Amino acid sequence: MPIGTPVPTVRMLGTRGIPAAHGGFETAAEHLADYLVERGWRVVVYCQEDGNGPVHEDTWNGVERVHIPVSRDGATGTGQFDWIAARHAARHSDVCLLFGYNTAVFNALQRIRRIPLIINMDGIEWQRERWGPSRRAWLYLNERIAGLLGHDLIADHPEIERYLRGRVPRAKLTMIPYGADDVTNAPTDPVQALGLEPGRYLTLICRPVQENSILELVEGFSRTERGVKLVILGNYDADVDDYHRQVLHAASHEVLFPGSIYDPDVTRALRFHSLAYLHGHTVGGTNPSLVEAMGAGNAIIAHNNPYNRWVADAGALYFTDAASADSQLTRVIDDPQVRRKLSSASRQRHQELFTWNRIARQYEELLLARVGRAPATSAAPSRAVSE
Repeated sequence: MPIGTPVPTVRMLGTRGIPAAHGGFETAAEHLADYLVERGWRVVVYCQEDGNGPVHEDTWNGVERVHIPVSRDGATGTGQFDWIAARHAARHSDVCLLFGYNTAVFNALQRIRRIPLIINMDGIEWQRERWGPSRRAWLYLNERIAGLLGHDLIADHPEIERYLRGRVPRAKLTMIPYGADDVTNAPTDPVQALGLEPGRYLTLICRPVQENSILELVEGFSRTERGVKLVILGNYDADVDDYHRQVLHAASHEVLFPGSIYDPDVTRALRFHSLAYLHGHTVGGTNPSLVEAMGAGNAIIAHNNPYNRWVADAGALYFTDAASADSQLTRVIDDPQVRRKLSSASRQRHQELFTWNRIARQYEELLLARVGRAPATSAAPSRAVSE
């Protein structure tokens, strides 16, 4: 910022906090916070903690953190945290950046007090199969409320943008996707510790639910002896979940289930040394796991839908069912030239659209426009780009 210019402030809500340890929004918030601090912003991030006690504050890597302890678990605890965070942020006039709309109704406080509010609208959450009727109704209601409350709405994918165009004024919308690190090297120790040989396995990392096409991928992989392993991260319990039971029953001896692994150094190494990455998501916008695979230069086999096709583009082969998954797996496993072509296309696509520096710059342009300052590199924020 120019000397003598008041320092702009942004307050980030809707995540569990930083450093990132829980999911995509936390990772995005951490990268964006680091970028903005370096650019001269004052950044305040609200962080959820387990337990009881008063709200307290500290500073981490130049970012101010507001810690809010909550004693309840699950969605109830998250709702309690979001309500307290919304009330705390509403005591200040700073622009608020909200990641997700699951409890957007609480942010009516910002709108009432004329505080600038920018909302990342995430995927179309209420359509996900894993939610029951009451949860879907709550998410749908808050999606509509967010559309009314937000001064600016961020869609992380052109399909999400198109969906929102029928529900909110187009002038509110900006399309900014999710980002990922560029991974050009990783140690082999985490891979070997799992009993894997670098370059002799495929990875699949996702929540173990039906909408992620895990069964189709496992059935397709297990139709024949592959000579390589398929490593599926996540907790699968055949005793309590019928879908888990189907996946485990369909898996050949070459499919491994090491459980959930949250250490980013381990997952980064798994992706980097993988023969290919499998992505079965059927709903949502720009999926973090897919973009992270592209940043690692993975050849990708992805479910054939508009979300994945826009993100991965020429970096993936696409499947629709177990039979087509089998066919695409055979191509990738048996043909090094196909893998090299897909890997190169993945890296190129990542560099063009999904680097964190590019993503953070687009967020800053939008924030600057909202606080009444022209962006340093352009006269207006990058508005919807997917006509």
